[in-house]
Amino acid sequence: MASDWLGSLVSINCGPTLGVYQGEVSSVDQASQTISLRQPFHNGVKCSVPEVTFSAMDIKELKILDIRNGCAVNSPSVSSKISSTPVAMPKGDPRAQGRLNSPQHCSKSYGERHLDVPGQPKAFRRRHNSWSSSSRGANQPTPKKNGVKNGGGPMKQRDDECFGDGMDDGLDTDFDFEGNLALFDKAAVFSEIDGSDRRGNGTRSRGTPQEQTPTRYRHDENILEAKPIVYRQINVPQPGAKEYCTDSGLVVPSVSYELHKRLLVAAERHGLSLERRLEMTGVCASQMALTLLGGPNRLTPKNVHQRPTVALLCGPHIQGAQGISCGRHLANHEVEVILFLPNFVKMLDPVTTELALYSKTGGKQVSSIKDLPDSPVDLIINCLDCHENTFLMDQPWYRAAADWANQNRAPVLSIDPPVSGQGLAVEAKWSLSLCLPLPLAEGAGRVYLCDIGVPCQVFQEVGIKYHSPFGCKFVIPLHSA
Repeated sequence: MASDWLGSLVSINCGPTLGVYQGEVSSVDQASQTISLRQPFHNGVKCSVPEVTFSAMDIKELKILDIRNGCAVNSPSVSSKISSTPVAMPKGDPRAQGRLNSPQHCSKSYGERHLDVPGQPKAFRRRHNSWSSSSRGANQPTPKKNGVKNGGGPMKQRDDECFGDGMDDGLDTDFDFEGNLALFDKAAVFSEIDGSDRRGNGTRSRGTPQEQTPTRYRHDENILEAKPIVYRQINVPQPGAKEYCTDSGLVVPSVSYELHKRLLVAAERHGLSLERRLEMTGVCASQMALTLLGGPNRLTPKNVHQRPTVALLCGPHIQGAQGISCGRHLANHEVEVILFLPNFVKMLDPVTTELALYSKTGGKQVSSIKDLPDSPVDLIINCLDCHENTFLMDQPWYRAAADWANQNRAPVLSIDPPVSGQGLAVEAKWSLSLCLPLPLAEGAGRVYLCDIGVPCQVFQEVGIKYHSPFGCKFVIPLHSA
């Protein structure tokens, strides 16, 4: 009989649109194929209406949570029976007595069980919507509200029905972040990590801080045991007043001008001619100047409208020929070079030769300070000084060129500057020495060393124990030791 199921607790699944209802069976009408629930719950939230009626055509699945024949009036509330063992009933056979033995419906709350309904949208699981009258069957009566919910007004009741999810009660207690953080012992964890070690088989062991961690090597680093590093690999018979060191710590002593001159004479006797030295000096100096001008960031095909400008101040001597060689290479690399060289009736052959080569580059040459630019240039290369003819500093053209360089506010690179005793009319930011450095003055700026290709046996011939400090470069920076 249909009356045998009155008072039983059932769960009715109406699909993803209407959701799942639970409640106590209050009436079963076989003629109209309807079933009514009192004290209903919709998707885990208690409904605001006292009774809901369902048509058989809307029911997808019916589960009996508790069978209580004849106990509909004195039955406990629905909420106390949510965790009862469910029984799945086939649709259209309300008298089926078989129960589901699924443990999920026994241990989970109704809200958790409803979230597992397949095919139901996530947004619909978190939202409690009122039952639309358009979704009910033709013979299904419209539910009636039983008063005002929680004593609030109609607007509050409407908000709760639309936006409430029935889970706000569990969020009243604030999470204790400080208390939970105190449970995490960071010092012990990091101590365990630091004390861990890798075994030979690649596994990681813990709890052995007393064991020494093996050294980690780069993929291109030599791991074989080597001899102790000797940082003083260059010894000179007559050390200069200063010592320098490279970035790797190798000591490079300075030499006197007399020893430096003997070295160059010996190299020329073995085939390293003056022309070769001028070419090597010009290449290395121009490479350093290109780097100071910005290198690949400045000298690109997209930046032809901003070609760097270099002013080259040269005297009529070997140092001036070195500067002209540097200017020729710079002009070949799309640098706008302005060469200043005073007019002389007769010049040295190396100066004349380098000047003829420079004229083929299209670079500009001036003999008067008035023809030099008034605006600051990108770089000034100073080759005015000579190691032997110090009387040039008293010439009017020398003083005028030095004054222009000091007033132009452009950085200055000095090539092969003289020793500190002669004084400097132009204060430089960088200085480039050849082969071995001379003891330079403080106004020489940062010192760089250039490799001009002198063989090691030539050094030994003049009494210098020499090992190249250049490594993979031709120009290296030196630091005061």
